[in-house]
Amino acid sequence: MGLSPLQSIHMTEKDSIKVVDKVNDMQTLSNSVRKGGRIISFVPTMGALHEGHISLIRKAKEKGEFLIVSIFVNPTQFGLNEDYKKYSRDLEGDLKKIKEIGVDVVFLPDVNEIYPDGFETYVEVEELQKPLCGQFRPGHFKGVATIVLKLFNIVKPDIAIFGEKDYQQLIIIQKMVRDLHLEIEIIGLPIIREDDGLALSSRNAYLSKKERKHAKALSEALREITKSFDQGHNEVKDLIQRGRDILNKSLIYDIDYLEIRNGRTLESKEEAQSGDLVAVAAKVGNARLIDNMKL
Repeated sequence: MGLSPLQSIHMTEKDSIKVVDKVNDMQTLSNSVRKGGRIISFVPTMGALHEGHISLIRKAKEKGEFLIVSIFVNPTQFGLNEDYKKYSRDLEGDLKKIKEIGVDVVFLPDVNEIYPDGFETYVEVEELQKPLCGQFRPGHFKGVATIVLKLFNIVKPDIAIFGEKDYQQLIIIQKMVRDLHLEIEIIGLPIIREDDGLALSSRNAYLSKKERKHAKALSEALREITKSFDQGHNEVKDLIQRGRDILNKSLIYDIDYLEIRNGRTLESKEEAQSGDLVAVAAKVGNARLIDNMKL
């Protein structure tokens, strides 16, 4: 007798967690789970997991019946002078962190598995990728949209969970799902912050103690803008200047952007309204950090 599809899957165990590293095996497993009527929830990550990631994984555990987490540092979303090779990697630590949550499978492909020789097909969400980080990281969201679509086709989730810290990424993925008629529910979860307000990020590991103190000014600037808006100020230029004053006092001068934009379309604004997005990106030491808040 021949092997059943599930018997043919090559699945290993690392720290008592089931790991799949081949695309075909992951697709076969997901097809079987879906055929059995179970809801697949999915959290794509690039590893170096912190409590922000863990909150997404916990929510995915609540929302689905079969939980898959991917760990893949995606080279196509890094620019020529960015930190792909230096990006934090801690597989052993990552697996230890998610073990207690009860993840059913970790999808752990290598680069050649995802981008085989001759790969040349990409997807872009044209307008939403242009402002904010798109101005400073050309090609970044092309890489993001492509890898997320590939992972959706491999993992075949019913539900996928993303964090709102990468707000532009989140709405690009939501738009891609709508435009391409993907039958996937996209859920965004609020930013997890340190006690002093700094948004959790894998790149925080790059900060020295001194830089870490300066970095909290990013969230302080956003809070000052939202506070001023709540007090009745709505001129975007004035609100942005209040935020820049805080960044400058904290010696953060290498600012890519501090902007207020429509929270749905990312169009620029002259007068702020409730629901608009306040977003910032700045270099602190060697780390490029981003943060955002809604008005």
